[in-house]
Amino acid sequence: MLTKKERFNHAHAKLRNVIERAYGVLKARFPILKQMAPFSFPIQRDIVIACFAVHNFIRKCNIHDQLFMDYGEDENIMFSNIQGGQSDGQLVHDIEWGSHGIEYMNTLRDEIATQLISNE
Repeated sequence: MLTKKERFNHAHAKLRNVIERAYGVLKARFPILKQMAPFSFPIQRDIVIACFAVHNFIRKCNIHDQLFMDYGEDENIMFSNIQGGQSDGQLVHDIEWGSHGIEYMNTLRDEIATQLISNE
């Protein structure tokens, strides 16, 4: 039986894998997302939204989507394009959390872990 912390870590890793796959498909389909041109922030935002809209249209209409199938079949695909051509493999540590932020995130993590265990 997994501990609460192990259960949370396992669920978090699975979710991260799904998100990384989605970004891998999007960056393979829309190369502009790999290295955003120096547009203003609102234009960059609109480009990302447009790419997601086209991607969601393809998925919703069940159009044959080889990229999605390729990324969905191989559990071991490395998403080297996630961080601008580098495999991240590490957590991002560039946010100043402060003690209140850290305490809040720890409490949130524990609440999620408790819900995961109670839903088994």
